[in-house]
Formats: sequence, C-alpha cells, structure tokens
Amino acid sequence: MTHQTLAAWASVAARPPSFFGRFRSVPSALFANAVVALYVATTLLGGIIYLYFRVDVRPELERAGHWHVLGFFDLKEHFAAIGLALLPAYWVCWRRPLDDEPAQTRTALTSILAFIVWWGFLSGHVANNIMGFGS
Repeated sequence: MTHQTLAAWASVAARPPSFFGRFRSVPSALFANAVVALYVATTLLGGIIYLYFRVDVRPELERAGHWHVLGFFDLKEHFAAIGLALLPAYWVCWRRPLDDEPAQTRTALTSILAFIVWWGFLSGHVANNIMGFGS
C-alpha cells in the first residue's frame, strides 16, 4: 500500500534514478488485486481476534483509564469499515488505468486507504502494548 501510494504521488516527470522515479517504474496497477485481497483478509482476521481484545484487553484498558487509546482503537474500527466500503471504487479505478484519464481519483483513494492501513497498524500496536508503557 505504501509503495503504491508513493508511486501515485510521484511526479510523472520523475526519472528512474531518483527515489520517486523508482517507485513509478513499477506499474502501480499491479498492486490493486493484492491490496484488495490482503485488506479483506486482514480485516476478517482482525474481526476474529477482536473478540479477544473486547473480552480480555479492553476491560483492562478501561480500568487503567486509557480512554484516549480506546478512542484511537475505536477510530481504527470505523476507518477499517470505511476502507472496506472504498475497496470496490479503488479496484475499479486501478484495474485499467488509462493514460488520458486524470489520476486524482486513483491518488485520493490510494491515499485514503494508505492512511487507514497505517492508522490501523499504529493504533493496534499502541493498544496492544499500552499496558507496558509506564504501568
């Protein structure tokens, strides 16, 4: 997701010797199917382990008064659902990108999904590790 986002944001004039030119040298459309499949698989697996979080971890965080962490984690859940709803539009935009069509929609959808993925990654790790921070 990060690679495709950097490639989408890179200037068309970026040449392969440059940092962003290397990202653009790989066809970004090739990532679309993998991104969709991995996003759905990750969300499903996250839903399966969510029960453990809800029963064992969340009450401990509530007792410890880590309300801000729980708020970030709740945002993670909402963002993940929004990402699932965006996947069909994302896939349609990337399945056959045409050279003459504007790339703003692809770039925007890719950026939103990248934000959601990174938010989920970071907030999940903080929620997982928070009881070790100063406790």
